Amino acid sequence: MEIAGRVAVVTGAASGIGLALAERFVAEGMSVVLADVEQGALERASSRLADGGARVLGVRCDVGDPADVARLRDRTVDAFGTVHVLCNNAGVAAGRPSVKTRPELWRWIVDVNLLGVAYGIHAFAPLMIAQGEGHVVNTASEAGLAASGLLGPYHATKYAVVGLSESLSLELAGTGVGVSCLCPELVDTKIFESTRNAPASLGLPPPAQIPMAQIEQLMSSKALRPADVAERVVDAIRANRFWIITHEISLRRLKQRNEDLEAGRNPRPPVQP
Repeated sequence: MEIAGRVAVVTGAASGIGLALAERFVAEGMSVVLADVEQGALERASSRLADGGARVLGVRCDVGDPADVARLRDRTVDAFGTVHVLCNNAGVAAGRPSVKTRPELWRWIVDVNLLGVAYGIHAFAPLMIAQGEGHVVNTASEAGLAASGLLGPYHATKYAVVGLSESLSLELAGTGVGVSCLCPELVDTKIFESTRNAPASLGLPPPAQIPMAQIEQLMSSKALRPADVAERVVDAIRANRFWIITHEISLRRLKQRNEDLEAGRNPRPPVQP
């Protein structure tokens, strides 16, 4: 798929991987709609790109609200006529054991991580099917391929995004619309501070700002730059490649999980680098 001169929509576009995707798409000559729930960061990102001559539109959007996602589609069509690339990228994380996660926190994580992807597909994929061309990129995670402790709700939603993406790829075969599933491991983003955007009704404390070096030490992995992830996404869109894996260790962990499944073994802690 050629992307120059086309239109992309990116959710979670005010920071991290989403912002890097928007920047890369602009560099590739695309018009870009940046969507995010964080108004101030969204305005700053959109203004900076527009000041550089890019054709961009910033739209505040809570992806967990289907009406908001429908408005995002309508604003996109009004501004640019159609959409060719959709990146369902918005996501949140809360590091708590499943048994200690309150129902309302479960609901927020599911709304953003899973239903936000589903609503994006429902709103935008029919436009792509009708024009016979397009590509959907769903951001899952290595956490959607192999599990660890303390992240039960996050794993649940990311496993679901992987399954949804695989099914969507089969459903759209022959329509001219491709699908990619992005499964990054550690990337230098603020995902560990995502509770900053949690509803006030959850009463969550301000997130701790943990240095990336400390996170790298805890995960025994090297964090990629968001720009490196964006480059791999662009390559996958052009090649119509489904899997986008950022770290070799992810494949080793997936292999361990599959071997345990085939042997009937109970889950084990993920293999370390």
